[in-house]
Amino acid sequence: MKIAHTLWSAALLTALVTSAHAQLRIGQPSGFTGSAAAGVKENTEGAKLYIDAVNRQGGVHGQQIELVTVDDKFDPATTAKVGRALITEKNVLALFLNRGTPHSQALLPILAELRVPLVAPSTGAMVLHDPVNPWVFNVRATYQREAIKAIHHLASLGVSRIAVLQTDDSFGADAALGAEKGFAATGLKPALLQKFPREKPDLAELASKVKASDAQAVLYIGSSNNVASGVKALRESGQTLQVVTLSNNASEGFIKALGEHARGVIVTQVFPNERAVNYRLIKEAQELAKTKGLSGVSPAMIEGFAAAKVLVEGLRRAGPKPTPSGLRDALESMHKFDLGGLDVSYSANDHSGLDFADLSIIGSDGKFMR
Repeated sequence: MKIAHTLWSAALLTALVTSAHAQLRIGQPSGFTGSAAAGVKENTEGAKLYIDAVNRQGGVHGQQIELVTVDDKFDPATTAKVGRALITEKNVLALFLNRGTPHSQALLPILAELRVPLVAPSTGAMVLHDPVNPWVFNVRATYQREAIKAIHHLASLGVSRIAVLQTDDSFGADAALGAEKGFAATGLKPALLQKFPREKPDLAELASKVKASDAQAVLYIGSSNNVASGVKALRESGQTLQVVTLSNNASEGFIKALGEHARGVIVTQVFPNERAVNYRLIKEAQELAKTKGLSGVSPAMIEGFAAAKVLVEGLRRAGPKPTPSGLRDALESMHKFDLGGLDVSYSANDHSGLDFADLSIIGSDGKFMR
């Protein structure tokens, strides 16, 4: 009798675990408020373009994908708290498309403890690439790759005095290391290397230091709100130098925040031009955007769209009764998965995804130009 009861209890537990993931529930802890909110909302809008389209066609193995979004207020401690709750209380199969380097780092011990994958974190932090984390699957290129490209571009234009302003957190340190590699490769040294706090930086003082350095250009590494306000401070101090920032600010919200100072700002990109319909990825995103009455897509939306395509393919490969570990294994089995003109591959030794990096400049029409 005891044996039968034990077997029945085990069967019931298995059924409960299976049903907990029956809706293909995916958790997204990200900064829907705070200094990165504009980009986060566009990332999510892009992801939903694809997820909603898949759900309209019947979902994956007949199951609908439910994206559970939670605001972490762009605070790493909150990211860890709500990320754990999504896994233990909402029973999500995976975490997805969170924003921020320190925020992603806060999730790493939780992923390892609870054995749940993180798919497409919206950060190019090298710490998520090397060494390979078995539970993290990147889609976009690294910040270091972007920063190297930015320094190379400026050097190719004959710019020799480049200031680097970096937010004083793990994101800033990581991207600045890429800039350092760019300087070394071009034989240059920074005219100024200055950190600033993520919360309430003295942007006028930063502008003053840049002016004193006699820099011809500045690589501004920070959140969209801080960089946009920092560019305003530079212009108000009379400086017309070239400003370059990274793809975390590749959003329409960033352009709006820049306002009259947007024109001429260079933003690195980790996906093809959002109007380059020769890429099927872009054409598909544009067509789905039109069905929702949108005028187009932004670079941040393309990042979310590509992330969702990787997630959905992983769910398909994981079969009709996926588990977090099964999804992890399915993702790792991807080899040259075609996103629509770009291939994504993973293996036990490589979870980096793409290595695409490009440059754009904001035109007089308030659009990114390549």
